[in-house]
Amino acid sequence: MAKTLIDTDTATGTDATLGFTSGIDNTYKVYEFHFVNMHPVNNQVDFTVQFNASGGSGFDEVIQSTTFQSQHGEGDGGGTVGYYSAYDQAGTQLYQALNYETGFDEDQSVSGMLTLYDPSNITFVKHFMARTQTSQGDDFSVDWYTAGYINTTTAITQISFAFDTEAIQSGTIKMFGVT
Repeated sequence: MAKTLIDTDTATGTDATLGFTSGIDNTYKVYEFHFVNMHPVNNQVDFTVQFNASGGSGFDEVIQSTTFQSQHGEGDGGGTVGYYSAYDQAGTQLYQALNYETGFDEDQSVSGMLTLYDPSNITFVKHFMARTQTSQGDDFSVDWYTAGYINTTTAITQISFAFDTEAIQSGTIKMFGVT
C-alpha cells in the first residue's frame, strides 16, 4: 500500500475542530487520517469524528458503530478488555467518540488513525475503522477500537475531528490517500 499525503491540519491553541473540507473525492478508494498528540484544553474529554456528505449543510451524518477497548492503569492496576456499548451509535447524527476521557496533563494526549473506505461511492454506505491510543485523565493507558458505517449513499466529502466539549489545544491531523 502506497500512501500519498494530501493535506495537514494543525491546532493553533484553541481550535473547536480540525478537519478537511476538500481533498476527499474519487481520486482514492481509501483515505487515512493520522492524528498525533491531540491534546485538549480541559481534562477527561472524548476525541470525536463526524462526516459531511456532498451538498450537506453540516457535520450531521447518521452513523452506525461499535466500540471496544483494553486498558491498564499507570500504577499497574485495572487491566481490562471489553465491549464499550455506551459509545456505540445506533443510527444517530452525533459525533462518534474515538476514545474515552483524554487527559490534559502535559504528558497526556490521544493519537491514532481512522480509515475511511470508498467515500465517493454513491451505491453503498461508507465504512470506517479507527484505532486510538489514549493517556486518560485518570492515568490509564487505553487502546480503543471503533468501527462502523456512515448511513448514506451520497459521497462523503468532508470530515471533522473535535473534543466533545472542549477546544483542541495542540495536535496534528494528516490526510492520506491510499493506493
